[in-house]
Amino acid sequence: MSALTLSDALSRAAGHGLSLDEAGAAAVDSGLDFFVVMASDAAGIRWVLRLPRRDDVVASVDTEARLLDLVAEHLTVAVPDWRIRGEDLVAYPMLPGSPGLTIGDDGPEWHVDPGSRRYAVDLGRILADLHRVPVEEARGTGVPVRSPDEVREQWRENVEAVAAEFTVEDRMLARWRRWIDDDSFWPERTVLTHGEIYPAHTTLDVEGSIVGILDWTTARVDDPARDLMHQHMTAPQETFELTLGAYEQAGGHLWPRVREHCGEYVAAAPVGYALFAMTTGSDSHRRSAQTMLDVGL
Repeated sequence: MSALTLSDALSRAAGHGLSLDEAGAAAVDSGLDFFVVMASDAAGIRWVLRLPRRDDVVASVDTEARLLDLVAEHLTVAVPDWRIRGEDLVAYPMLPGSPGLTIGDDGPEWHVDPGSRRYAVDLGRILADLHRVPVEEARGTGVPVRSPDEVREQWRENVEAVAAEFTVEDRMLARWRRWIDDDSFWPERTVLTHGEIYPAHTTLDVEGSIVGILDWTTARVDDPARDLMHQHMTAPQETFELTLGAYEQAGGHLWPRVREHCGEYVAAAPVGYALFAMTTGSDSHRRSAQTMLDVGL
């Protein structure tokens, strides 16, 4: 698909019967899967417009719409209410609150303290609710469903695919393989996961409480560590412990090596980016991925 613009977004919205004011409209061009625009209608309601960047993203729209309907029934925080669900455009009223992290021209700007106790406890409780969604209900939305064995096999396939396509620093590759092969790291159950739970995808009220969860594109039934690893990566250890405690108290299931497992997830982050570079075929993404894979431990 060609590069998208703010005018493209407003024009597509109008084509779906949603008239928005160009004055005050703003584009967010940092997303890998969607080009995002925020604009207001005549009543002052702020809308979020998501335009798919690639054909493979379009195929997931219907599944994500069904998933949002499901999680809205199980979570106490807001999720996007898609009023327009088209192959060329998704549009919904902006969630309450404001993002905990935004990406500007100068890089990430944090709007929540990574050590926030309130955020840590809220996150643990929300993840416990999400991870208790019945797997069969999640399966009915069409999201991928993986067993614990399938999760590890997928990791193994992904690592080998990246190693075949890129040059990977030896110690890094050995670490990934040891992690995948070591039974003691891995949980014995899979759950419905968001996949990218971190402050940029959470909205907060003025007191710093989580009131909304954004961007469910990567959701699937998978390893619960997918939703814990970002907090492990960005929060101080004592704050991460607060999240784990709130998670367990609210009904989430912890396993013996959850902390170390989350650390290994963080260390394996270059695998996901390399796979993305392979999918898009972008030379710039491939160069960036190779740089990550060259660095090593």
